[in-house]
Amino acid sequence: MRSSTVSLIPQSAKVLYAAAMVALVSWLLLSPAAATQIGLPGCPTKCGNVSVPYPFGISPRCYLPGFKLTCDTSQTPPQLLLGDGSMQVTNISLNDSTVHVIGPGMTTRLASYSSEEYVWNGTWGGPEWGLIDGGPYVLAEDRNEFILISCNYVAKLMIGGGNRTIINGCASFCYADNNGPYVLGDGTSASGNSTSVKRCSGVGCCQVPIIEAASSYVVYVLPLENNRDMVEILLLIAEQGWFGRFSADMLFDLWNGMGIPMVLAWAVTSTELRPNETRDGDDTCPKDLGSNTCHSTHSSCTSSLLKSPYSNHTGSYTCKCWEGYEGNPYLSDGCQGIGSGAVLLFVVLGTTFIIRKVKSQRKKKLRQRFFNQNRGQLLQQLVCQRVDIAERMIITLKELEKATNNFDKARELGGGGHGTVYKGILSSLHVVAIKKSKIVVQREINDFINEVAILSQINHRNIVKLLGCCLEIEVPVLVYEFITNGTLYHHLHVEAPLSLPWKDRLRIGVETARALAYLHSFVSMPVIHRDIKSPNILLEDNLRVKLSDFGASRYIPIDQTGVDTVVQGTFGYLDPTYYSTGHLTEKSDVYSFGVILIELLTRKKPVSYRSAEGYGLVKHYVTLLSEGKLDHILDPQITREGDGEVIDVALLAAICVKFTREERPTMRQVEMTLESIHAAKECVSSDVADDESDKDYCTWRNGLVVGGTDMDDMRILVDNNEAHS
Repeated sequence: MRSSTVSLIPQSAKVLYAAAMVALVSWLLLSPAAATQIGLPGCPTKCGNVSVPYPFGISPRCYLPGFKLTCDTSQTPPQLLLGDGSMQVTNISLNDSTVHVIGPGMTTRLASYSSEEYVWNGTWGGPEWGLIDGGPYVLAEDRNEFILISCNYVAKLMIGGGNRTIINGCASFCYADNNGPYVLGDGTSASGNSTSVKRCSGVGCCQVPIIEAASSYVVYVLPLENNRDMVEILLLIAEQGWFGRFSADMLFDLWNGMGIPMVLAWAVTSTELRPNETRDGDDTCPKDLGSNTCHSTHSSCTSSLLKSPYSNHTGSYTCKCWEGYEGNPYLSDGCQGIGSGAVLLFVVLGTTFIIRKVKSQRKKKLRQRFFNQNRGQLLQQLVCQRVDIAERMIITLKELEKATNNFDKARELGGGGHGTVYKGILSSLHVVAIKKSKIVVQREINDFINEVAILSQINHRNIVKLLGCCLEIEVPVLVYEFITNGTLYHHLHVEAPLSLPWKDRLRIGVETARALAYLHSFVSMPVIHRDIKSPNILLEDNLRVKLSDFGASRYIPIDQTGVDTVVQGTFGYLDPTYYSTGHLTEKSDVYSFGVILIELLTRKKPVSYRSAEGYGLVKHYVTLLSEGKLDHILDPQITREGDGEVIDVALLAAICVKFTREERPTMRQVEMTLESIHAAKECVSSDVADDESDKDYCTWRNGLVVGGTDMDDMRILVDNNEAHS
């Protein structure tokens, strides 16, 4: 069978290619083999089957600070260990700056327990593992995954250290099986059957990627609802894809301390290079390491992004040989040319044309394949229903690369669960926001296409406008109007004692409710957003709301009240009924919007808030409200700036987050109530100068009376909610 690549090459190019190969082979046969040096002179560069290149080393004065390794010769074959022996090193790569290691699982302990529930926590990494903040190693992001093996527990993975932030999590459910206490996701019994374990889907075990690099992590494991059984917990961080290759009977080895493969990222610690800076080798490279043979000529050192936004890692860099050179860029003259003279020139000239031709053909075919894969024809049919947007809706990759300077990191505005957002300037000089996926998986492709399908048919002043998309790469790139003033989250949760004024918070609540009511009630097919949270509420310069991030959104057929889906959303905002059943309805958005109202009233963060009793924000808020102690959790600024309408909004928030979804109002009802409260606020403000003795409420056009609720009424309204929370 002939190669499909050869068919793309013209006959003249084939002759040139053959001549070039003959010349190259002749040159290789006639040239003496150059010895490849990977370590400092006189330093051992092998331990067992593992090569040890500089800046790593085994003996004194053979390594840079932080890169000491130990060769344990008592083992057969000898084993290479990180530092003084915390983890076994199986491979060191200079090309992608990684170290493959085998280490232990997470250390777990029972943090608290009662007759009602058991709470576990676990730790990974830290100084005892040879991984310290400011050191050369972190866990490589997107190369490892977090795994929970247990029954009916949810695990939250957080960056270690003092500033703990949740970066991922998953839940594991179980069902009874005659062969053992629980069953893994593919039907394999944990009691010892030898069938291979497939990727954990959430039954018996679950796994999620590591998306933030750090030197240590902390995990909290909480029981799911109605789970009062104390079962064993196994927490792992492992190289991506490793766990799926194991069989069920090998799980018992994990319980007994089996070593687990992981991938660490490394970089040389230095404060000389600024972020995103690159320097050529030799004299211009950093000299702060006390070594005059720091880097090779024909190489470049680049500031590394080893630092996590949640850790204390200092500046660092990595080095690479230039194209056409190979070797160790950390040694003097470590990068050697692959070829030289007329032979190399002939080879380069002879193959350049062929490579360019093949790449051009492949790129063209690949872009067409991605376009078809991403339902480009379907999208064209969607936008062609309106001729005025058909031409500008499809944007080329070349245009977006030019607009973002090839997706330069300096153009990043931020990111979320569905991608990184860049600031770009199109050839029309329009400033836009461009969202590009972080990872290439089918779910991300589906989410991006879903967002295109929804936003291309929506036009509302409080919903971000989709200007176009590019379908020429594996995951579509989306182009939005550029919103200049950040998110509600960043405006609300500032360090200063004063945040957004109450009148602006109330209006933001009203406009967000309008957007959601529009999605639920005024489009041809209702849309449930499914990820309502303050980071997804953008604000213009005048603080007008622009609801964004529709990657998780779902259409609901008109003849149905909901759909069954894989649970998706953000803990703290997620509807508990949807979380436990997987049945998505518009009332799930109502719950999340209720959390937004609580966040506006309290200025507390729903994702991370915990009361002294260990309650989350919603439960603590409802408890205090029912006890008539609302002032204990209200933002003091709201107490000073608000009037009776604060109580009305507080009551509305409590009704929205009722545990039983049938007791929650619709978004249309919520919108009308908030409009009335807002209008009453304006009414009171305008009339106070005329008659300060008037009642503390006024009547809106629809006859609804607001602003006069007392605390006794409030306790009655939220009593049921407190019972369920």
